[in-house]
Amino acid sequence: MASTSTPLTLPVLPLDDEVVLPGMVVPLDLNDNDVRAAVEAAQAAARSSGSVGGSKPKVLLVPRIDGTYANTGVLGTVEQVGRLADGDPGALIRGRSRVRIGAGTTGPGAALWVEGLAVEETVPEPLPGSVTELVTEYKALATNWLKKRGAWQVVDRVQQIDDVSALADNSGYSPFLSTPQKVELLETADPVARLKLATEQLREHLAEQDVAESIAKDVQEGVDKQQREFLLRRQLDAVRKELRELNGESEGEESDDYRSRVEAADLPEKVREAALKEVEKLERSSDQSPEGSWIRTWLDTVLELPWNERTEDEYDIQGAQSVLDAEHAGLEDVKERITEYLAVRKRRSERGLGVVGGRRGGAVLALVGPPGVGKTSLGESVAHAMGRKFVRVALGGVRDEAEIRGHRRTYVGALPGRVVRAIKEAGSMNPVVLLDEIDKVGSDFRGDPAAALLEVLDPAQNHTFRDHYLEVELDLSDVVFLATANVLEAIPEALLDRMELVRLDGYTEDEKVVIARDHLLPRQLERAGLDKDEVTLDESALRKLAGEYTREAGVRNLERSVARLLRKVAAQHELGERELPFTVKDTDLRSLIGRPHHVPEAAQDPAERRTAVPGVATGLAVTGAGGDVLYVEASLADPETGAAGLTLTGQLGDVMKESAQIALSFLRSHGAELELPVADLKDRGVHIHFPAGAVPKDGPSAGVTMTTALASLLSGRQVRTDVAMTGEVSLTGRVLPIGGVKQKLLAAHRAGITTVVIPKRNEADLDDVPAEVLEKLDVHPVTDVRQVLELALAPAAVEVPVAA
Repeated sequence: MASTSTPLTLPVLPLDDEVVLPGMVVPLDLNDNDVRAAVEAAQAAARSSGSVGGSKPKVLLVPRIDGTYANTGVLGTVEQVGRLADGDPGALIRGRSRVRIGAGTTGPGAALWVEGLAVEETVPEPLPGSVTELVTEYKALATNWLKKRGAWQVVDRVQQIDDVSALADNSGYSPFLSTPQKVELLETADPVARLKLATEQLREHLAEQDVAESIAKDVQEGVDKQQREFLLRRQLDAVRKELRELNGESEGEESDDYRSRVEAADLPEKVREAALKEVEKLERSSDQSPEGSWIRTWLDTVLELPWNERTEDEYDIQGAQSVLDAEHAGLEDVKERITEYLAVRKRRSERGLGVVGGRRGGAVLALVGPPGVGKTSLGESVAHAMGRKFVRVALGGVRDEAEIRGHRRTYVGALPGRVVRAIKEAGSMNPVVLLDEIDKVGSDFRGDPAAALLEVLDPAQNHTFRDHYLEVELDLSDVVFLATANVLEAIPEALLDRMELVRLDGYTEDEKVVIARDHLLPRQLERAGLDKDEVTLDESALRKLAGEYTREAGVRNLERSVARLLRKVAAQHELGERELPFTVKDTDLRSLIGRPHHVPEAAQDPAERRTAVPGVATGLAVTGAGGDVLYVEASLADPETGAAGLTLTGQLGDVMKESAQIALSFLRSHGAELELPVADLKDRGVHIHFPAGAVPKDGPSAGVTMTTALASLLSGRQVRTDVAMTGEVSLTGRVLPIGGVKQKLLAAHRAGITTVVIPKRNEADLDDVPAEVLEKLDVHPVTDVRQVLELALAPAAVEVPVAA
């Protein structure tokens, strides 16, 4: 407990930003005017009071913080006046007790005099257990702190203090306490509360000190580890150097010297800067670091790319055209487009326009057509004609976007994309890159590769293509991209918009004979181990192989038939059954490879033809394998056993089902006009079937075929065997345009059809059909379904049973 007692009149000795607690002994510099004035005033007051002997001058030590005096001071006695250690005059003052400061007063000297009340402190006797524990805790904390500073003598002094008030005031010597904290101790009159406050302050300081020491220890350990690692690496380098000298190797032959390799390589400026940054990272990383292996792989990839390697284009336009004609028969559209591209590049190069705006004149062609027409082999011929390197990139089944743009280097086993790998494989920055089967690209949770191809195939963007693995710009503007696809609809619209479309609709029979004679036969002779003089194929045999043994848009099955034929001849020769040389004629085919598989309908017995009964019509369709002939069969159910309505079979799509409904509705509404017994359509069920039910079918172009089949069924008139038709039909009987005219006419020609009915608005598409095909076909453009019926239905000269 604390209480106030006798008033005191004392000179003030201000302490700027300092605090003195009772029991402390402090030296003060008398050069300070305030200190000297207070000490002289105290001495004068002591002389005037007539004190002798042990009475010492008294001053009031008051903290002054920012010009403001504290409310409590300390009564101090001037113990000695003399010289300080540095030789300046000074006074030694001891703090005695707390004084509550009152009003100002007058006194001798120039000092400020104030009145104050001495604060008497009382501690209960004996000490309560909580206070005893507090004393013990404070001594333990103080001892711990002092031991860390090596102040062993002070430890003994603190342990000898038993007074609670003196023990609390002893914390005034602590250098870690701030001035406000010391003022708080000074103004706390209760000794127990003051000791509790001093203990809390000491505890917080020790906690902060422990954290600081832990951080300093960790930092020191990290520094020591780096120094040790640096020393060991220098020793390792020295050992490696000694080993190289011992083995007679020069330092420059080290394969890991990436810096010299980068500086010696012919790299673009930005690529060189990026490579040198990675080299610096490699030099800082350790040999055991996984990042080091990533950087080495990246540097190897960058150094292997042909950044400034380009092949010179051959601008012999006539020579290029000769190469294309020699390696591919037909395909005039594609060869014309390549010739145009070379001619334009030649003129641009002659006029100094090879590079405009950082971009070169690359090309992106999409070759769309059925299998076996030579799309893939055409890419190699284009590269040969241009004098460029050729690389094929197979995209069939690719579902990961990273296959195109590369993986991020953070992934384990990261690789650049297929485009970058193709350029690396070609060894040139301007190869011909064939993106094979681009319509077979899929998408899943790993992204859409077709979307990643948008930048690759855009001539306005691909001069700054950035692969995720390389992360440096790659100029693809001088690359000739050729994309191949079987189905145009499977290519995304945005991707198709960036490419120039060239259709390969298939070969005529004459073109197939030329291809087989000039290309397929020499290749298969070599594979069969035969010389060209040992086995020859007559043109009649080749024509029969193309027309009756195979029926396709391309020549892949034709090549298989030729290979099978040559294998048979070779085997018979080895068995001694046939002498060489041997010329294969069309009459020999059956004995060698069996009967033909595709006999034209016109060549069959009239009774065996599909259209031998009413209700069957011949249509034309386009599939993924090119054009094909499609038959439509219709029948009427018995009114007593079959339910009325329309039944469709043959795995049909929604559009084709709608076309059947339209055909039936047209005949119901215009049957009387066409002199057809439409009453049967109301009471009897109608069944329309498309053979080859395992093959999905869809599209509107079978509308006229279904109408003709139903009209044939109702009228009892057969559909002419030599007539095939295609076109969409409307409810009013109009014949609307369709697609794939060229492929359909080629299919009709292969099937032995002589008369074809097409929509009038598709007449312009006949310009794309080869002249030799048009000469053998009688094409009738029509606008109304009535014209179709007049052309397709045979006269009802003989009563024919209805197909029911």
